[in-house]
Amino acid sequence: MARQLDEQIAGRFPVGRRLRVLDVGMGQGTQALRLARAGHQVTGVEQDPTMVAAARQALAVEPEGVRERVRLVEGDGRDTGVHFLPGSFDVVLCHGVLMYVEDPDALLAGLARMLAPGGLLSLLVRNADALAMRPGLAGDWVTALGAFDSTMYANRLGLDVRADRLDTLTSTLAGIGAPLHAWYGVRVFTDQAADGPLVPEQRGELQTLLAAEERAGRTEPYRRVAALLHLCGVRG
Repeated sequence: MARQLDEQIAGRFPVGRRLRVLDVGMGQGTQALRLARAGHQVTGVEQDPTMVAAARQALAVEPEGVRERVRLVEGDGRDTGVHFLPGSFDVVLCHGVLMYVEDPDALLAGLARMLAPGGLLSLLVRNADALAMRPGLAGDWVTALGAFDSTMYANRLGLDVRADRLDTLTSTLAGIGAPLHAWYGVRVFTDQAADGPLVPEQRGELQTLLAAEERAGRTEPYRRVAALLHLCGVRG
């Protein structure tokens, strides 16, 4: 997904431009730090104190130049209008957040308002049109059958959360003035893979695996059955 985001940034903004980035629901700050290392000014918003502490710890070991480019805000992503002026950012990230929001329309509208004209909105969501894939491939036929007509699922943490449909988000993005520009599938082949680092003998396969995932995430019909969708909207 990082490669997809970098591709969209490179295609939309002049090379070398230092962008103003807002990362809503930044978690432990992986994307925020990566973009700050690339020279961008990044503001991360996160409401979970544990995640904020992890992000601060990760930031503390970065070079001074990177630390100066990152601002961390402990707060709810639905309150961006309280913290920032409209049009304050060139790029807004909202990755892995919408599944925890019962009604995402207000959140998305608020994020779109944060974008300057021509700004990029990057969303990573669970794919509601492929919810039957994970239980089906695991042989859980009861859950698979129930997933066809649902947008709810139990995640790996055991929480009941929500997924989004591509057509619905496409309509929503058009309605908030940040119409869909590009979209990709994420975790087409690897959704069943165990979490954790690769063992040494597997690391040589990593680049091949990533190349296969990257290709599938851009190719029909594979991208439509991906576990996650990466959508990029552009502020008009």
